[in-house]
Amino acid sequence: MYRKWLLRLAMLLLSLGLLAGCSSVDIERYAGTTPRLDIGDYFDGRTRAWGMVQDYRGEVQRRFTVEIDGRLEGDTLTLDERFTYDDGETDRRVWTFERQGEDRWIGRANDVEGTVEARQAGHAFTMRYRLPVEISGREITFTLDDWMYLQPDGRLINRTAMSKFGVTLAEITIVFERAP
Repeated sequence: MYRKWLLRLAMLLLSLGLLAGCSSVDIERYAGTTPRLDIGDYFDGRTRAWGMVQDYRGEVQRRFTVEIDGRLEGDTLTLDERFTYDDGETDRRVWTFERQGEDRWIGRANDVEGTVEARQAGHAFTMRYRLPVEISGREITFTLDDWMYLQPDGRLINRTAMSKFGVTLAEITIVFERAP
């Protein structure tokens, strides 16, 4: 039933011309911008973050904080993320990224499907991946289009679109700040 509903919604949005294509901004557009973001350097150490999940109408559905312990050893970055949601629920995700060159990474996480190709250029970083999420006792796999932008004051802003069948159903906004 849920799939039928999503398919009908997608068809309606297509007929109204509201469904965007799968293309996104080319990361190379940010080459040469400053301050330069290197996720290995940025996340090596402790980081704290604050975020929210908004549904397709823009209504905030959840708020959360994240405590991140990062460790860069050679070309391997490990991020141990501990989430605390406003309702008291907690979660943990552990990412491992392997540097593949100056601007490319391959990532894996305990709850993400497969490997993730990530790129960085100038002040920006992007990755796209599939994440299974439990909703009302059912597991639904979303595609996440994740973008991070380093600000001049050292904060990092993360915007993520969560989609299913090409339709953005939720957006996540996170602000990261390095711990002193």
